[in-house]
Amino acid sequence: MELTLQRTDKRKRFTLGTLSIEGDPFCNTLEPTWRDIGSGGKGRKIPGRTAIPEGRYAVAVTRSPQFNREWLPLLLHVPGFAGIRIHAGNTVEDTAGCILVGYRPPKQPERLYDSRLWLHRLLRRLAERPEGEGVWITVK
Repeated sequence: MELTLQRTDKRKRFTLGTLSIEGDPFCNTLEPTWRDIGSGGKGRKIPGRTAIPEGRYAVAVTRSPQFNREWLPLLLHVPGFAGIRIHAGNTVEDTAGCILVGYRPPKQPERLYDSRLWLHRLLRRLAERPEGEGVWITVK
């Protein structure tokens, strides 16, 4: 299964995007500030306040001890980052580098709504994939 996170707006305090599943738009995303820390980039990582580098990452759905053992998507092998998950949250303060999912009204770009509902829908879609099929996310 292929997920795509298309970053649509890189602002000073946060990064906005759209998550697609198999090419179909699914929901809105909210991440910390994007800084060009990839190969040759001039930015520097600020722990807990930096969006992950663009790239393609394997995803595993595992139990998260930080989120009361809830099953959550975990991005694997993200250079310079560990524990990056897709989870529920409403504002950039709810993420320490992770990807938040939800609905973003046009007049409130800094906030997501119905985040738990959208996370539940995402987990359901991941559970419906054929047994043994891998999950990948491309962040661009």
